[in-house]
Amino acid sequence: MRLEGAAALVTGAGRRIGQAIAIGLAESGCDVAVHYHGSAKGAEETALAVRKAGRRAALVSADLRDPSAARGLADQAARALQRLDIVVNSAAIMVRQSVETVTPESWDATLDLNLRAIFFVSQGAIPHLRRTKGKIVNLADLAGLEPWPTYIPHSVSKAGVVMLTKALARALAPDIAVNAIAPGAVLLPDDWDTQSREHIRETTPLERIGSPADVVAALRFLLAGTDYATGTILVVDGGRLLR
Repeated sequence: MRLEGAAALVTGAGRRIGQAIAIGLAESGCDVAVHYHGSAKGAEETALAVRKAGRRAALVSADLRDPSAARGLADQAARALQRLDIVVNSAAIMVRQSVETVTPESWDATLDLNLRAIFFVSQGAIPHLRRTKGKIVNLADLAGLEPWPTYIPHSVSKAGVVMLTKALARALAPDIAVNAIAPGAVLLPDDWDTQSREHIRETTPLERIGSPADVVAALRFLLAGTDYATGTILVVDGGRLLR
């Protein structure tokens, strides 16, 4: 796939990894539909950065916990950009909870956004991506490949993203390639202290914390570096899964 002139939808593009992905795609030549829900100011900043890179930006708002809104998001993006070649499902929440404090409401809040929304966003994008032989890339997580006891709903949701990626890859081949990136410690929570950050660095085999740029590089590979990968879960974690 050529990224120059391609049209991409990035969910959760108003902050953190989603914002970095949207800007990175613009710097690679993509026009970008910047999705947001609660981060309007951040989304505007993302759109400004996309335009500074010389590409078109369209702001698209939707509460992805609503399946109808999720399913209709690709139509919004395609109308704004006149086509759709790429969908990056990045929107997610990550809530630290002990197993005793998980409630039905907190469970549903995580699973609805982190997993169910990816399915319905992707479902809505199918007609557009079939026309362009496009690609879907989902953001999984190291938590989907190993159990995190204080993030059980998150771990379950991301494990679901791994299987959903593989299932969609089978269902949508040969027209649409579907892959996922499973980042490790590339962007730590804002409230972590220096000691916690240093512990992560020391226990990572490559002895460094990653950055959003590492995820963007993996994304560029899956989009433009190969057209012969589908159903792949690309782990970008500095070797933490090997521990």
